[in-house]
Amino acid sequence: MDKAQILIASNRGPVSFSTGDDGSLEQRRGGGGLVSGMISVATEIDSLWVCAALSDADRRAAEEAPGARLDRAHDLDGMRVHMLDIPERTFQGAYTGVANSTLWFVQHMLYDIPNKPSFGSEFRRQWDDYTAYNNAFAEALVTGAADGARVAVQDYHLALVPRILRARRPDLRIAHFSHTPWAPPEYFRMLPGHVARELLEGMLGADRLGFLSPRWADAFLRCCAEILRAEVDFARRTVEYGGRLVGVGVHALGADEEGLRASAAEPAVAARGETLREAVGDTRLIVRVDRTELSKNIVRGLEAYRELLTSHPEWRGRVTHLAFAYPSRGDVPEYREYTDAVMRTAKEINEEFATPEWTPLVLEVNDDYPRSLASFQMADVLLVNPTRDGMNLVAKEGPVLSERDAVLVLSREAGAADELGRHALLVNPYDTLETAEALHRALSMPGDERRKRREGLAEAAVALPPRRWFQDQLRSLD
Repeated sequence: MDKAQILIASNRGPVSFSTGDDGSLEQRRGGGGLVSGMISVATEIDSLWVCAALSDADRRAAEEAPGARLDRAHDLDGMRVHMLDIPERTFQGAYTGVANSTLWFVQHMLYDIPNKPSFGSEFRRQWDDYTAYNNAFAEALVTGAADGARVAVQDYHLALVPRILRARRPDLRIAHFSHTPWAPPEYFRMLPGHVARELLEGMLGADRLGFLSPRWADAFLRCCAEILRAEVDFARRTVEYGGRLVGVGVHALGADEEGLRASAAEPAVAARGETLREAVGDTRLIVRVDRTELSKNIVRGLEAYRELLTSHPEWRGRVTHLAFAYPSRGDVPEYREYTDAVMRTAKEINEEFATPEWTPLVLEVNDDYPRSLASFQMADVLLVNPTRDGMNLVAKEGPVLSERDAVLVLSREAGAADELGRHALLVNPYDTLETAEALHRALSMPGDERRKRREGLAEAAVALPPRRWFQDQLRSLD
């Protein structure tokens, strides 16, 4: 089997499959700036991308490809992809049970603590699945890596992979990047003791660990110091553990300006813009674009808009809130309940304030990327108010595409606040009245100030585009 000098490991791969009407497999390239940036590097170098099959069509593609190597059965523009067909039960335990219902909740500090979590025998079985899932990735990486290869492991799904690789292939240079926040030790130690230790030790198998914000990197360092009793140098961001020194870096992922502008120039975006203009008339626009993800804080954002219309009635009939939220993690009960709460709150606001001539809130709970791009172009205000977010690319993409010098109202708890904070209006995401006043200030802001802020936002937003972000991580292993 051909060996690669650069390997990427991620749960979601650069290509996915669906079944056509005639029963044939149809492939689709992964979306978003991050995947595009990594693909652009992967197609130019001697690389292998290891990912998991996420659907029945993916599993069929992996099964039909020789050695589960998709590039041997499909044209992937020179990219080599190994798609793992992990047994369904193992995948569900690892992905839904541990990664999405436990690690995501811990890192975003989402638990309703009087009631959850409770780690019993079912969770122990799911942890075994998570371990098996990580071992499957490690096996594929070990098999596909040339001598001295560099391996870029992505995210919380694969936290154990670096240590497994280190034990089996000490010649490899390994990086792990966390796209989520990192919880402080006071919250992280909520996990069963052996799980917390295995996660930290798993990641410390890497040579280099990356985070999106200094806050998340420093929280990880504190966990290593307090839970593992490791030697931590907070100034240099290094961890000495098990006879090895691991470097911790901060790489603040930026927007893909070139890809964004190309997508925004598509005819579908102009068509969506025309439809939106017909719906909102000449009102000012407050825009949000999110997944119905608990940490995105959509309900409090809607409550802040209600506060705006209550405390500043002069905006009634003169502003419209476009709230675009696409469904997320419908297999997790808390997410289904949250989506219901979003829809219920939106309905209440319209019932309270709507007139025959004016609909104050337009909520759409479905995924429509061209519509999102059109709304960025049209926005007067962009509302991004997560309770906790690794970065938040919407906060960066919106100002890049804005044609009306949109003012960014941004949660201080988003990783993006580190770079964008001085050009945005920062808010406490739990304070709906403060957020409402920020919306009022944004809507009332003079044109010169709006333009200067938007220019500052756009410049900061593209400082480290996905391609360079990924190249920086690979270079850190040299």
